[in-house]
Amino acid sequence: VQRPVAERWKALTGKPLIEAYGLTETSPAVTINPLDIVDFTGSIGLPIPNTEIAIRGEDGEDVAQGEPGELCVRGPQVMRGYWNRPDETAKVLMPDGWLRTGDIGRVDEKGFVYIEDRKKDMILVSGFNVYPNEVESVIAHMAGVLEVAAVAQPDEYSGEVVAVFVVRKDPSLTAEKIIEYCHQELTGYKVSDRRAGWFLPYLDKKGTCVYEAMNSEMVQLGQLLGNHIA
Repeated sequence: VQRPVAERWKALTGKPLIEAYGLTETSPAVTINPLDIVDFTGSIGLPIPNTEIAIRGEDGEDVAQGEPGELCVRGPQVMRGYWNRPDETAKVLMPDGWLRTGDIGRVDEKGFVYIEDRKKDMILVSGFNVYPNEVESVIAHMAGVLEVAAVAQPDEYSGEVVAVFVVRKDPSLTAEKIIEYCHQELTGYKVSDRRAGWFLPYLDKKGTCVYEAMNSEMVQLGQLLGNHIA
């Protein structure tokens, strides 16, 4: 949940959003926030009883506390495997029972877990990792933005750049304001100044279109329906 959404929820209801996390493969619970929180934490909470979590790097080893890596889960609720799909099972389930979730996460000093993004959605800019969720969260804070999505776009200089698709609720919002705001809130390589964004009339949310099809189809949609941001 993006923080601006949680803030609007509390303003309307007087109650904080309490976020939890799980997958079909974990039946489906993994973590949950304490039910007595007074404000949105931005975290998916603490592991539920009898559940272990680990944050692991590409080498399969645990990363340092606070560093991002793939969230792995082990517990009695983790599946034994996909029905009649041993090939797919082997990709996500390790011999010792740990499940690779495909989500990039981190754990703070109090044990609270944070999701950075889906591993396959990560954008690689000149060798640096950029998580679309971070870029989207920053732009979503702008008063004139209704919705935003960020994806990877191929680039001849840096391999990939961050492309953003913005639905405006304020027609006067300009590309220059978005770029200026992003430069104030984000590290330089997370902001593209090379025509890598569009204003769109809507974002298609059917299935997983926004993230899986966006890298190609949404760029084409932006060229057909939108106005360039940068």
